[in-house]
Amino acid sequence: MTKIKNIAIIAHVDHGKTTLVDKIMYHCNLFRSNENTGDLILDNNDLERERGITITSKNVSVVYKDKKINIIDTPGHADFGGEVERVLNMADGVLLLVDAFEGPMPQTRFVLQKALDLGLKPCVVINKVDKENCTPDEVHEAVFDLMFELGAEEWQLDFPSVYGSAKNNWMSEDWKKPTQNIEPLLDMVIEHIPSPKIEEGTVQMLITSLDFSSFTGRIAIGRLQRGTLKEGMPISLVKRDGSKVKTRIKELHTFEGLGRKKVTEVFAGDICALVGLEGFDIGDTVADFENPEGLKTIAIDEPTMSMLFTINDSPFFGKDGKFVTSRHIKERLERELEKNLALRMQPTDSADKFMVFGRGVLHLSVLIETMRREGYEVQIGQPQVIIKEIDGVKCEPVEELTIDLPEEVSGRAIDMVTIRKGEMLSMEGKGERMICKFQIPSRGIIGLRNQLLTATAGEAIMTHRFLEYQPFKGGIPERQNGSLISMENGKAIPYSIDKLQDRGKFFVDPGEEIYEGQVIGENSRGDDMVVNITKTKKLSNVRSSGADDKAKIVPAVKFSLEEALEYIQKDEYVEVTPKNLRLRKVYLKEVDRKRFKIE
Repeated sequence: MTKIKNIAIIAHVDHGKTTLVDKIMYHCNLFRSNENTGDLILDNNDLERERGITITSKNVSVVYKDKKINIIDTPGHADFGGEVERVLNMADGVLLLVDAFEGPMPQTRFVLQKALDLGLKPCVVINKVDKENCTPDEVHEAVFDLMFELGAEEWQLDFPSVYGSAKNNWMSEDWKKPTQNIEPLLDMVIEHIPSPKIEEGTVQMLITSLDFSSFTGRIAIGRLQRGTLKEGMPISLVKRDGSKVKTRIKELHTFEGLGRKKVTEVFAGDICALVGLEGFDIGDTVADFENPEGLKTIAIDEPTMSMLFTINDSPFFGKDGKFVTSRHIKERLERELEKNLALRMQPTDSADKFMVFGRGVLHLSVLIETMRREGYEVQIGQPQVIIKEIDGVKCEPVEELTIDLPEEVSGRAIDMVTIRKGEMLSMEGKGERMICKFQIPSRGIIGLRNQLLTATAGEAIMTHRFLEYQPFKGGIPERQNGSLISMENGKAIPYSIDKLQDRGKFFVDPGEEIYEGQVIGENSRGDDMVVNITKTKKLSNVRSSGADDKAKIVPAVKFSLEEALEYIQKDEYVEVTPKNLRLRKVYLKEVDRKRFKIE
């Protein structure tokens, strides 16, 4: 099977992975000429399209010069590292995509490290050479230095590279000489990426990802390492803990274009999907029926952050969502655990509260957003980092933070990071911008993005990746301002909001339904204040409705899900329903808040 090439495309966020896959598919005539399939074809769920990022990895295959190329598009965010680690097991080589202006970025480093450790052959694609002020030759050297630093072997350091612009549909070996198409890139893949190595022996395939079909149930996807699989063949599953389960393959599919086609047998080296297996998990090995041999299972980085998920018990529960009971939420979280490897869940002492552990705020907020769109209502507690005890010392996760921002505001940003126990590692100018690198505890990153964007008028670009656990750094200042809390259930009245505007910023619009204990704004001082904005103006024959000045109301502050999660304090929840995001106190009545003060 020398006609198969398996490649994964890895890069930092927004360096053009999915766009490049589009162009490869168009070049290999995957669509009829009258089919207009649009851009970013692989980012096919709503969340990916809205955020413009890849969240789950996808497979496609194209045929070029009689060779079948299986392409795996991977996410760039370190929060989805679990996705990247598993799918790299299916590839023999990687296309490392680097932006010709930005050069290697933190997540480039993160995914490249994983690929080099697995012994994959890298090919470098320097993309976006049409940007002004870009330095493709310097970027090429920076990639070489990075690989050397990450401990690449000699055959990996001898990497081929092409330059070009995926958006403008050309690649070339010399960036000063644009070509008409992306053939140089595909030729490089065929020449340099090794064909799958086939070992002798019985059937072995590691299950690296899952798909689900409402007709056939769960589908196992992986790359066949050795042997041949046939339709209807009995096999053994070797589980992660070493136990063995007998089962049978009902159907076999290989990838063709964007879809899959049913086949009767699959040979070693190809990526395939198995239908009809029972009771499998990611990381299990499909092995021979009589004498099964397991493969090394997938090691996934540990989670670093936890959040409390609980049922919605606010006065407005059940108004928007279909699934509101603890049983619904528990079943949905258990379903997610099957395919989301970096996620963990623990029950708590209460039947309707669940601790969910993940890689970061983004990783968990994507899960919450998906649940919300499916019709679930949940309440989420403040994100907490996971503290471990290592050799009797209390340790916390520390991350490497890179901030790219205009030079004149860099001072403010450095102040903000150092207050949060960040240590500066380096600072370099690039054009009119500064790129600052820090080491900072994960606790310090929660809520930092909002403050940074405000201080830099929205110009800062912030990326971070998990480094290691280090001894606990001590207290970090929390949000400075207290909350404005509603005293009554009812409608927000413009007259009351107008009279209270000098007390702080409001999060609710006039006419919005609110309830007692809901956080409706931010106090301009440090303590919480209970206010009543459901009072109307009392009219009498002395006071008429229109005699006062017109009320001028400042537009309400509206949070996105991540902003809300980063904003809340320990004694607050974010209430998430399909149509609304509300902030509230854990205890809605003021008497209870005083009685059970949450430290």
